[in-house]
Amino acid sequence: MVAYLVGMLVVGFVVGKLKIKNSKDYMVAGRRMGLFMVAFSLSANNIGGGCTTGVAQKAFGDWGLSACWYVLACSIAMIPLAYFAPKIRKTLAITIPEVVGRRFGKLSSNFTAILSVFSLFCLTSSQILASGSVINSLIPSIPLNVCLVFAGIVIILYTTFGGMIADQISDLVQFIIILVGLAIATPIVLKSAGGWAAISAKLPGEKLNFTQIGWASIIGYIFQYICTFLVGPEMVTRFETAKDEKTARNASFLSAVLMAAMSIFPTLLGLAAFALQDQLPGVTAANSMMKVTGAYAPGFVTGLVSAAIICATMSSADSNLLCMSTMIMNDLYKGFGGKKELSEKQIIFWTRFCNVIGALIAMAIQLLGIASSIIALNTFAFGIRCAGPFSAYALGLVVPRATKNSGLFSIITGTVGFLLWNSFGNSVILMPVVFGCLVSVITFFVVNWIEWARGVEPAPSAYLTPEEEAAVLAKEAQEM
Repeated sequence: MVAYLVGMLVVGFVVGKLKIKNSKDYMVAGRRMGLFMVAFSLSANNIGGGCTTGVAQKAFGDWGLSACWYVLACSIAMIPLAYFAPKIRKTLAITIPEVVGRRFGKLSSNFTAILSVFSLFCLTSSQILASGSVINSLIPSIPLNVCLVFAGIVIILYTTFGGMIADQISDLVQFIIILVGLAIATPIVLKSAGGWAAISAKLPGEKLNFTQIGWASIIGYIFQYICTFLVGPEMVTRFETAKDEKTARNASFLSAVLMAAMSIFPTLLGLAAFALQDQLPGVTAANSMMKVTGAYAPGFVTGLVSAAIICATMSSADSNLLCMSTMIMNDLYKGFGGKKELSEKQIIFWTRFCNVIGALIAMAIQLLGIASSIIALNTFAFGIRCAGPFSAYALGLVVPRATKNSGLFSIITGTVGFLLWNSFGNSVILMPVVFGCLVSVITFFVVNWIEWARGVEPAPSAYLTPEEEAAVLAKEAQEM
């Protein structure tokens, strides 16, 4: 684990010195990332603590074997994204609010940026806490606050130094550690514990039911992930880093395969811990993965799993932090009166400054003991950044005749729909974010049909003209 943390710092420092030449390098990796870099980065960003220790916890608890659907749903959700990925790359934008602003105006862009920055700040804060908690659980003699500060500093340094290039390199390493660590640990644990036949014999029948959580929940998770992935800043930014549109599309398919491949490992470890709980003193659902690995695997394997867990949390933290800072400079600075034209060096400097300040404030919130309120906000913030802008961004890419009002009104009604359903509704399939996106889509088409009948002109395109695209590509090639 220590080797991993030191390695991330080295990656950030080296990339910052050798690869960061302009703001496009820093924010979208110079748009030159290949298939494996983009695919692994997409996967690492999606596989957080909830998809590792969280899945083992669900398998140990009520979900049993069906816990693997928590990650399989993510995998399935990546397939429809392959349709949108080339279109996202074709915009040659940096952020979601930038594309929304092109089509539907400054107000729509600013509203989208505010929702996204708020959400990303909350997520950064909780992921820093999660990373510190992992270190503390591995080395209990070090106080949690010290672990939190240490994790926060590592995240600040390698993200601030290396930007998106370092972020994607670290994501590649992180997902390999997650996948390889769990792939090595799981069969060793199962074999040492007497084999899967012996373990499964100790499990109640419902624990081995692949659809124990019910098809309604499975479908609900798939819809939720499609909505949140398609309008997730971390996901969109990675498609923008691809070297071309074909790479973006293929990376979505490959990411689906990678996530599906690792879904079974934490599930089996959670089930093994449940079957062997009488031999694991102090085992709970929350610590089941580490308890069973520590008891039945050699020390180096336990170390791999430990590194995998902290990789899962940090791979999300760095992405959230960098996307937040990029939106502040690319969208909020310009959207709220930033009249001074900044040079490339100034953009990089101030984006790095936002990284540091944002992470320090997030750390301070945790250290001051109000972390529970931030964690409670995460699900809320994750949904609110997607529900409103869903149609303006996703449908804005594929409906060329969309009018300006359809984008603005869909953002407003989708956000209100999410808030109301989050407070008074909610259901297995129509989760708040799915309901908000549904309201947004309905509003988008209703407003369009009304305005098309009235002869209202379409909003400007989300894409650059051929001349503008050629100029942007030429400028970026010259800056490389």
